[in-house]
Amino acid sequence: MNTEPLVSILRGEPTNVELAALVTVLLTASSRADAPAVPPPASRWARSARPSMRPSSWKASALPR
Repeated sequence: MNTEPLVSILRGEPTNVELAALVTVLLTASSRADAPAVPPPASRWARSARPSMRPSSWKASALPR
């Protein structure tokens, strides 16, 4: 198992507040990159333009009118 740190401070002596800020920024950036993109839901206007679009609508298209 690799025990080498992922991030290290090369120069200076950061305070606890500065380290906390750095960790917060790194965690926020990594969580945004890992999160799957969620597509926005269709608007009510877009859904009203195609009211017959539902999972079983292709079956109904073969039935006589």
